[in-house]
Amino acid sequence: MFRDFDLILRERCRVRPDRPLLVGVSGGADSLCLMAVLQEAGYPLIVAHFDHTLRPESGADAEKVRAFAEKRGLPFVLGSGDVRAFAHAQKQTIEEAARTLRYTFLFQQARDFDAQAVAVGHTADDQVETVLMHFLRGSGLSGLKGMTYRTILKGFDRKIPLIRPLLDFWREETLVCCSERHLHPIVDESNASTDYFRNRLRHILIPQLETYNPRFREVLWRTSQALRSDYDILNALLESVWQETVRDEGEGYITFDAARLAKHPAGLQRNLIRRAMQHLRAGTLDISFETLQRASDFLRQDSAKQMDLMDSLYLFREEDRLYLADRDAELPNEGWLQIEGEIPVEIPCKIPLGEKWTFIAEWWDSVPLAKEQMRQSENPYEAWLDARHLKAPLLLRPRRAGDKFQALGMDGRFVKLSDFFINAKLPRRARDRWALFCTGDRIAWIPGFRPAHGFRLKENTQRVVYLSIEKRK
Repeated sequence: MFRDFDLILRERCRVRPDRPLLVGVSGGADSLCLMAVLQEAGYPLIVAHFDHTLRPESGADAEKVRAFAEKRGLPFVLGSGDVRAFAHAQKQTIEEAARTLRYTFLFQQARDFDAQAVAVGHTADDQVETVLMHFLRGSGLSGLKGMTYRTILKGFDRKIPLIRPLLDFWREETLVCCSERHLHPIVDESNASTDYFRNRLRHILIPQLETYNPRFREVLWRTSQALRSDYDILNALLESVWQETVRDEGEGYITFDAARLAKHPAGLQRNLIRRAMQHLRAGTLDISFETLQRASDFLRQDSAKQMDLMDSLYLFREEDRLYLADRDAELPNEGWLQIEGEIPVEIPCKIPLGEKWTFIAEWWDSVPLAKEQMRQSENPYEAWLDARHLKAPLLLRPRRAGDKFQALGMDGRFVKLSDFFINAKLPRRARDRWALFCTGDRIAWIPGFRPAHGFRLKENTQRVVYLSIEKRK
């Protein structure tokens, strides 16, 4: 009955019967059938069931699945979670929260049992519903191609694949499979409820569409097969561009080279952003075309610095980088010169600043040498100041409200420090704790940029203070 099933397992799912598979079994016909035919194909199995605790009878259903496994002599593992509470806390739909908790459990068990893959019982009917759902919500090629036989869900595990061996088979076939093997599937009454989007597609929209074309499900399934081939071509290109444009990946963020990303067509930009969002939000079922289009539009707006996307993810620019980040992510500081609080300075001195920097201050008596060194230096982290204008207390400190700066080369004009930082293109995140060298309330030098006009070396300068910030090795 299950035509070419061994071929599907070997060629499409790329699994072999010499290592165990962890099979997710809900107790419905699809998953029970999958469990049975995988065992008959000679694969060592671990049966895993996740209780979503959404129905009063869910605990009893879990015990029925345990009985199914034990009757076939298969090891059984059970997990559970409060899906409603998780959905509320994470601001997800019930469907998204259930998927997140279920897959988190399945992949943890797969790691514990050293399974080669996690197998689930998605069928051709599920494929049709998925493609139609993506179409209605507004999706590009990656959504319209539907599910694949084998995929890596990097948000859950970067090595263990998820496989769907039943994507070629219809739900009716799994019912026949269970009947022939005297397996009695659990009937989940929530599958009949039209409160859920997918159920409304299954019970209302698809039957209506079949009045226009009785073979609607088959037509849509074949369309997804054709689009999958097109997507494979696109995905090869996408992988190449991903390697070219992504500069950094961390916990809760991904960084793109903004200029390289901007030079690509909008379609590639949307797919790259989708891929990045799926890295950061493993439980997200669907990312709409409208969301991705807003992200692509943001890339073309030079004046736009930040934009909320969805689910607490946002985009923002910093110099030549574009970040996609979670609101709670700890973002890298790129080696910025950051300090906490005020640090008294006495000359001469060497003062460590954090883990990476050292502040150095020295007296120089040779004014001509200082002027010559200053002319030759291209290092913005060193400065030569007229010593007679430096009055106690000398401090290294972060900025204060109302700070102004008399930047060298601006004819002695004072500007708001905030405006200076904006014009200097210092990233917003770096401004509050950037180290400033001050005398009293006046800023004498901003390391990395320039000294203040009033502290420049003049014809009548008699003594010089040399300042530098060095990165420790």
